Amino acid sequence: MRVLCVGAIVRDERGRLLMIRRGRPPGEGLWSIPGGRVEPGESDAQAVARELLEETGLTVSVGGLAGTVERPGPDGVTFLIRDYAATAVAGTLRAGDDAAEARWVPLAELDALPVTPGLLEALREWGMLPRVPSRSAEAP
Repeated sequence: MRVLCVGAIVRDERGRLLMIRRGRPPGEGLWSIPGGRVEPGESDAQAVARELLEETGLTVSVGGLAGTVERPGPDGVTFLIRDYAATAVAGTLRAGDDAAEARWVPLAELDALPVTPGLLEALREWGMLPRVPSRSAEAP
C-alpha cells in the first residue's frame, strides 16, 4: 500500500533550514524536514500548510515541487513523499504535534545531525542544498 505524504523545505533569511526532530515512528528521534500524510480531500499545498502549522507553529506560503521520494514504512507500506519549497510568512517557531523539537539549522551543521535516511542526499540532488565536495576532488 502506498501512502501519500508531503514535506516542506523552508529556509530563513539567514539561509538556515527548518528541521524537526521526529517524536514518533517512523524515524523517531531523527531530524527531518516537517511534513506528513495528505488527508482525504486535501491538495498537496493544503497538506503542506497544515502540517507546517501543526509541527512548527509557522504559516507558510507553499511554492513549487522540489522532488519526490519513496521510503519504506511499517507492515509493507510505502510512503510516497512529495517535498515542496515553502516560505515562512507568520507564526512563532515551536514544536507541536508529532515533532519533539523544531529549529532553524545552519547548513554547516546538517551533516552532524542524525537525519532520516536519504534526506540530505535528496535535498542536494534537487538543488535545495549545496553539494558537499567529494574527498577525491580535494587537492592532496
